[in-house]
Amino acid sequence: MECDTLVIGAGIMGLSTAYYMKKRDPSKKIVVIDKYSGPAQGNSAKSEGGFRNIFTSETNYLLADSSIDYFFHMEELGHKLKMESIGYLWLFSEEQYEKIRPAVEGLKERGVELEVYNREEIEAKVPSLMTDFGDDEEAEMLGLKNVDYGVYGRKCGSLDADALVRAYEAEFLKLGGEVKYNTEATELIVKPEMELEIPGEPFVWQEKVISGVKTSDDEITAGTTVVACGVWAHQLMDPVGLDSFQRPKKRQLFAFKDPKLEPVMRTEGLNHENALPLIVLPTAGIFLKAELSEGSIWLGCADTFPRKFELEEDPQAEDDYYTNNIYHALVMYFGEFEDVRPMNSWAGQYAINSFDETPVIYGEKGFVYVGCGSGSGIMKGDAIGRVADALCAGEAEVELHGGRKLSVAKLGIKNRAVEHEEFVI
Repeated sequence: MECDTLVIGAGIMGLSTAYYMKKRDPSKKIVVIDKYSGPAQGNSAKSEGGFRNIFTSETNYLLADSSIDYFFHMEELGHKLKMESIGYLWLFSEEQYEKIRPAVEGLKERGVELEVYNREEIEAKVPSLMTDFGDDEEAEMLGLKNVDYGVYGRKCGSLDADALVRAYEAEFLKLGGEVKYNTEATELIVKPEMELEIPGEPFVWQEKVISGVKTSDDEITAGTTVVACGVWAHQLMDPVGLDSFQRPKKRQLFAFKDPKLEPVMRTEGLNHENALPLIVLPTAGIFLKAELSEGSIWLGCADTFPRKFELEEDPQAEDDYYTNNIYHALVMYFGEFEDVRPMNSWAGQYAINSFDETPVIYGEKGFVYVGCGSGSGIMKGDAIGRVADALCAGEAEVELHGGRKLSVAKLGIKNRAVEHEEFVI
């Protein structure tokens, strides 16, 4: 097969990129391949599906805020993404909040929609939450922190990640794009720009270019090859000396549906549904949210050290990770979880770039890399696709949804200019 552009990866980054490239020039033959049997089967659909615009980095804020606006627009176009504006609520001890206070003030000055609540206000809004452990010996032994402040983001919530990726696939196919599933990319093809037809090419003195990829079926020749396959990117890039700047780390999710948890599901005055927002507890990176479409609660934990970096082809939730680990802290904050077990569990992998946890998009000759979602790729997915398309088109600046603009080089490597991020889950 020959094509103008080949995109490897049918997740949010790959299909968003392919869509905007095809939209720019419908006459070009743009092909997406993926080793799985359908879109979002790698890690995109295994996400908790949260979206938020609460980022202290101006770059992250623009990527997320503009993407969220476009996702709501997609719903207006008829795509059912299950957008639920339930909000995000970060909980802090007094010591934690004092460290984050300057960042919060900066967000307010920028005009980001957020509220800061004290303990009394949080207790009124989330009645089932334990905020003060006093002299509780078990809480002290576990190192649990009291809840003294909450930062609530209003333009935040939950969506169906699988439906979102399928929406981009549908729009891409409408424009005449092509998708080949069950097709695994196995090797990037490197050739000299000027072939001399001498055995052993390319030589060190020749200018080189990525000219396509070998797959499980055949070779695909492309003018531009885009690698957007998340945690698997290094398997293609390492052998040819290109850096993916990411490492995979497992993230596990647990779903609960039990009458005992109905008080946890109910909040007061935080959103129109009076439902549990995505709450981030002040201890251990534990977070939970209401999944309104199924009347359940989803729960996860953003554990870092000593959670190892490791690529797993089919990651699974660990049997005792909830019951013998998360549970002991969770039940102290929400007593209703006592003796409640998850009805379902699954695991995916974050493609984490540890130096600034912000997407990386850069190009070499005949090659573009789109990666490093670092756990927020879904919520930034529309803007990421636009940036990648602008890079392929040779533009220095990209116009995001709503007219705001961003320098393409900011997300590259040579002239990277990404601000430090304070709000990392």
